[in-house]
Amino acid sequence: MLDLIFSPDFFFAVLRITAPILFATLGAVVGEKAGVSNIGLEGTMMISALFGSLVSYWTGSWAAGLLVAVLIGILTSLLMGFFAFILKTDIILTGIAVNMIGSGGTLFLVKVITNITEGTALASTTSLITTANQIPSWNIPIIKDIPILGEILSGHCILTYIAFLMVFLTWVLLYKTPLGLNIRSVGENPNAASSVGVSVLKIKYIAIAFSGAMAGFGGAFMSMYYAMGWSLDMVAGRGFIALAAQAMGAGEPVGSMISALIFGTAQALSIKVSSKGIDSNLVTPIPYIVTIIGLVIFAVIVRRRVKRQHSAAALKESAK
Repeated sequence: MLDLIFSPDFFFAVLRITAPILFATLGAVVGEKAGVSNIGLEGTMMISALFGSLVSYWTGSWAAGLLVAVLIGILTSLLMGFFAFILKTDIILTGIAVNMIGSGGTLFLVKVITNITEGTALASTTSLITTANQIPSWNIPIIKDIPILGEILSGHCILTYIAFLMVFLTWVLLYKTPLGLNIRSVGENPNAASSVGVSVLKIKYIAIAFSGAMAGFGGAFMSMYYAMGWSLDMVAGRGFIALAAQAMGAGEPVGSMISALIFGTAQALSIKVSSKGIDSNLVTPIPYIVTIIGLVIFAVIVRRRVKRQHSAAALKESAK
C-alpha cells in the first residue's frame, strides 16, 4: 500500500483529480466573498460538461468546446443571479433547482440531441471526445526530464496548470484590485458598500458570473479530458466537495486550494485502492467520508475560535 501511495503515478493522479474540484472551489471562494452562496456549482458543471463536449464534437475544436463550456457556466450562474437578485427567489432553492437540471435536465437533452435511448444513456458514456478534440496535455520543458518530479508535474492537461495558476490570480483579484475590494466590501457589509457608491447588484452579478466561469472550466475538464465524453452524474459530487473545500479553507484561495488537494488525494486513494481488486463499494465512499470529517473538524475549530473571542470580549467588559 505504501508503494502505491508514495509513487509518481499517485501524486500525478492527485493533481489531475484535484483540478476540477479546485476550479469550482475558487468559484465558491469569490462568490462567498461577495455574500453569494452558489450551491448550484454541481449542476453548472454538469451542464457545461455536456455542451462543451457537444460543441467540441461538432466543431472538431477543443478550444471552441472549452469556450462554450465556460460561457454556459457563466450564463447558468447569471440566470441563478437573476432569479435570486431580481425576482428575490431564495438562492439556496435556486441552486438546488440548477443541480436538479444538471442531473435530470442534461439527460433529457442528451436524449433529444443525440437520440440515445434511455437505457444507453443511463448505462454508458456518450463518447463524443476523441484524441483529436480532447483538451491537450503539456509536457513542461526541462521539468519533464527531471526524475520523479517530471513524472508528477509534467504531462497534465493544460487546464490542470490553469487551475493552480487561478489560485494566484484569484488572490490577486481579491486583494490587489479595486474590484476585489468591492467584492469583499459587498460581502462584509453591503449597506456600507452601497453608501460609498458601490453597486451591490453589479458586484454580486460579477461574483456569481466568475463562479459560473470556474464551474464551466471544471465541467469542460471532466467531459473533454477526464472522462473523454459525457455521462450521467459524471461530476460525482465535485461541486459539493468544492463548497466543503471553500469552507475548510476559510474562504481564502490558498487555504481552499490545500483543502481541495486533500479531497483530491482522498479520491485518488479510493481509485488506486479499487484498482488493486478491493471491493469498490468499500473504497468509493472515501472522498465523501473525508469531506464529512473535514467539515466536522472545521466546525469544531470555528466554534472554539468564537468561544475564545467571546471570552476575550467578556474579560474586557469585566476589566472596565
